[in-house]
Amino acid sequence: QVQLVESGGGLVQPGGSLGLSCAASGSIVSIDFMSWYRQAPGEERELVASATKGGSTNYADSVKGRFTISRDNAKNTVYLQMNNLKPEDTAVYYCNARIYVGSYFNYWGQGTQVTVSS
Repeated sequence: QVQLVESGGGLVQPGGSLGLSCAASGSIVSIDFMSWYRQAPGEERELVASATKGGSTNYADSVKGRFTISRDNAKNTVYLQMNNLKPEDTAVYYCNARIYVGSYFNYWGQGTQVTVSS
């Protein structure tokens, strides 16, 4: 029914930039929050950034000033522009969305790998 698909991951050198996209599809009535999480090997999944439908955003301290989350509500898509990437940013990045499909439910994408290395 509802699916989140991430794209844009890959290998980038330290200091470089990378943009991620997450598109939601299915029988969607509306999307409330959309967020990006990440999980490095051996570590717990952490919130990177979130955005409300109205455009309010929040960022983890570790990425503030470097990452930008944005949304295109008409396309049911959330983006994460990552600048000045650091090796510590290496992780699988997951899209998360709170979507109304008769009621609100929380959905996860399958993840996209971001590797920051020289």
